[in-house]
Amino acid sequence: MIRVRQIKVLVENDNLDYLYEKIAKKLKISTQDILKCSIHKQSLDARCKEEIYYVYEVDVLVKNEEAILKKNKSNDILKTPDETYTYSKCGNIKLKNRPVIVGSGPAGLFAAYLLADAGLSPMIIERGEKIDKRMISVSNFWKTGKLNVNSNVQFGEGGAGTFSDGKLNTLVKDLEHRGKKVFDILIECGAKEEIRYSYKPHIGTNLLVDIIQNLREKIIEKGGTFLYETCFTDLFIEDDKLVGIEVNHNEKIDCEVLILAIGHSARDTFYMLNKYLKMEAKPFALGIRVQHLQSTINESQYGLKYKDILGSASYKLTYKASNNRGVYSFCMCPGGYVVNASSELNRLAINGMSNHERDSKNANSAIVVTVLPTDFGNDPLSGIEYQRKLEEKAYFYGKGKIPVQLLKDFMKGESSSSFGKVKPIMKGEYTFSNLEDILPSDIIFSLKEAFPYFGQKIKHFDDEDTILAAIESRTSSPVRIIRNEMEESNIEGIYPAGEGAGYAGGITSAAMDGLKVAEAILKKYK
Repeated sequence: MIRVRQIKVLVENDNLDYLYEKIAKKLKISTQDILKCSIHKQSLDARCKEEIYYVYEVDVLVKNEEAILKKNKSNDILKTPDETYTYSKCGNIKLKNRPVIVGSGPAGLFAAYLLADAGLSPMIIERGEKIDKRMISVSNFWKTGKLNVNSNVQFGEGGAGTFSDGKLNTLVKDLEHRGKKVFDILIECGAKEEIRYSYKPHIGTNLLVDIIQNLREKIIEKGGTFLYETCFTDLFIEDDKLVGIEVNHNEKIDCEVLILAIGHSARDTFYMLNKYLKMEAKPFALGIRVQHLQSTINESQYGLKYKDILGSASYKLTYKASNNRGVYSFCMCPGGYVVNASSELNRLAINGMSNHERDSKNANSAIVVTVLPTDFGNDPLSGIEYQRKLEEKAYFYGKGKIPVQLLKDFMKGESSSSFGKVKPIMKGEYTFSNLEDILPSDIIFSLKEAFPYFGQKIKHFDDEDTILAAIESRTSSPVRIIRNEMEESNIEGIYPAGEGAGYAGGITSAAMDGLKVAEAILKKYK
C-alpha cells in the first residue's frame, strides 16, 4: 500500500468521494485506480476560521503501486511502513505460580491481556468493585456524599480513567507500535473505529463501562482470573526475591512475578511498598478546574462559521509565570462535568469527565501549576502528604462539598455569592468558598498571572463569571518506583507499571506501559 500525507479537505466538503478525488489528484492517477483506502491519521487545521480543513494521512491500495511510487517523488508519498505490533515470547524460566497483577486500570488490564494471550494465565487483584457495582457506588457518593474508600472514582475496575473523558491522546514515542495495539484491543472490545485516526480520540465514560467489561471477558477467555474487593497488603520476600503477596491482611498468594499497576492514588500501598522498594519523589502539578460555556470555547476555537459543525472544541494552554512555574491546561473535557473524585475520608479532590457525546453545556479543564520535590521534600512519600494536606483544606473549607469561586472574586481574593451566565455542571455537591484558603500562595500567584494571558489566547477565557473549583491534585503520581532496564524493581520479580509507578500519564500511555512490562516478563519467563 501507499501512504499519502497532507490531503487537505475543507470541512464542508468532507466525504469519501471527494477524499478519493484529492488522493487521485495527488498521486496523478484516476479514482478507478484506487482499490482500497483507509485513514491513518486525521488532524484539523483551524488556523483560518473562514476555511477550516481536515488534514488526512491515508493508506491506499492501488493498481501499479511500484510505477506510481516511481513517478511520485515526494515526502508526502511513500510505501506504507510495517506498523505491526509484535512481542517476543522467548523466556526460559518456568514459573511455579501464576503471575499476579495488582490493579485493573489500563496498565494492569493490558498487561493481563498480553500475558493471558501468551498462555501465562495471570491473576488480577483489584481492591475495588467490578465496573457495574462500582458505577453504583460512585453514583451514590455523588448523591449522598457517602464514600466507599475502596471503590470510588479512583479505585475499582477500569481505574481512575474510567471516570474521565476517556481521552486517548499520548505524546509517547511509539516505535514498537504498542499504541496501535492498544487501539486494536479497544476496538475489538467495542470502541469506535475512529479512535485509530481521530485528531481527538476519546471514548467517554458511558462507553468505557461496556468496553472494560468486554476486555475483562476476553482476558478470562484466555485464562486470566480476577479477584475483586481484594486489597494487596504486604509482600513476602526471600533473598531479595519475591515469593508471595498478602491480601486483605490475612491471606498469602504464592507468586514469583508481580506487576504493580496500582494507580496514582493507592497511598496506603505506597507506604507499605516503601519498606521494600526503591522509590523517589517526582514532580507533579496541582491547581483548580475551570468551567466555561462550551459554546464560548467552540466559537473561539472554530469561529462563527464552524462553531456548530465541528462538535465540542477542546483547547491546550501553557504559560510560564514570572516565578518560573509552568501553568497549563490538563485533562480538558469538552461538553463535560466536574466531578468529586475523592478517595479518602475527610479529604476532597476533583477531576473532569465527559460522556462520548460530549454534550453538556460546559467545557471544563484543569488549570494546574508545576510543583517540585523542593516544594514538599525529597522523601519518596512527601508528595503524598503534600497532596493530603491540601485535600484536607479543600474538604474543610468546602464542608465536604466541592469549593467553587468565580474568577473575578478569585482575582480579588474574595468569596463569591452568585453565579453569572456560566452555571456549574458537576457530579457531587458544591459550595462557594475562597480558594485562597486552600491553595498555596505560589500556586495562587501563578494562576492569577496566567488567566489574563490565557484570555488573550482564547476569547472570554478570563471572563469574570468563569467558574473555578478546587482542588485538582491527582494529575499524576507524586512517586516513582524505580525499575531497571528489564522493567524490574530492586526486588527480583516485582515489575512497577503505569501511571501510579511513575511511568505513564493517561489511559493510552498507561496501557502501553502495561504491554511493555508484560513483554519484559515474557522475555524472561515461560
